[in-house]
Amino acid sequence: MIEWPNLRPALRKLGRNRTVMICLGTLLLIAVLSVVGIQASPYRIDAIAFDDSFIAPTWQDGRLFGTDDLGRDLFVRTLKGTQITLLVAVVASFVSLVLGVLYGATAGYIGGKTDMLMMRLVDALYAMPFMFFVILLMVVFERSFLLIFVAIGAINWLDTARIVRGQTMSLRQRAFVDAARLSGVPTSAIILRHIAPNLFSVVIVYVTLTIPQVILFESFLSFLGLGIQEPLTSLGALVSDGVGRMERAQWMLWFPAGTLALVLLCFNFLGDGLRDVLDPKSHIV
Repeated sequence: MIEWPNLRPALRKLGRNRTVMICLGTLLLIAVLSVVGIQASPYRIDAIAFDDSFIAPTWQDGRLFGTDDLGRDLFVRTLKGTQITLLVAVVASFVSLVLGVLYGATAGYIGGKTDMLMMRLVDALYAMPFMFFVILLMVVFERSFLLIFVAIGAINWLDTARIVRGQTMSLRQRAFVDAARLSGVPTSAIILRHIAPNLFSVVIVYVTLTIPQVILFESFLSFLGLGIQEPLTSLGALVSDGVGRMERAQWMLWFPAGTLALVLLCFNFLGDGLRDVLDPKSHIV
């Protein structure tokens, strides 16, 4: 059986952090609204109506965020963009978490030449420019929704692997690992059942803190036209459209940019709160 650490005291302490609870509630509200709001709205994200182009925000006809240059409802598109941005952030972070933990824990536990070779591979991947890697993927493969996950996850796991490796090198000297080894437990089972669960607190804090980085990566790619493609959209793509038309329709920039800033702010506060509770030694200099 996998030996998970007792997190109840940490969760109780986290529940008493008002800022974290507000940010968590805000993120949940945004996530629910991004799904329910689209279903409840009479407008679709790809419904073009040139007669309704550049309508300013108004309660009339439910144009809460106004419309864009093609007459599409900006409220619905912002909700859809938020939904996709959050999906990319969560899935890419999960991919990064799985790859980073397995790779780093394996390198740190085995050690020796295996550790050296595995970490030199990480260093080689670090040397590859992120944008070059993404453009290369776009050239070799067709642009797709899945490709965004691969591109971001394939870069973001490197930091996780390094952190996990360092923690694993410390954990492998602990008595419970020696006991498992002397009992004849296979290496793979020791990593999965004993090492990985004890990395949970450090890794979950790091992943939470890097979710804003993942969101910015996706937004930057979409801003350059390399990310989510029409008819789908993301907050980065909406901000890019708003920048190009801000002189005539400022609301096309205000609402997507404001939503993106709010999401990033909430994740940053949530990550800081988790770090204070689950990894208090991170503040010790």
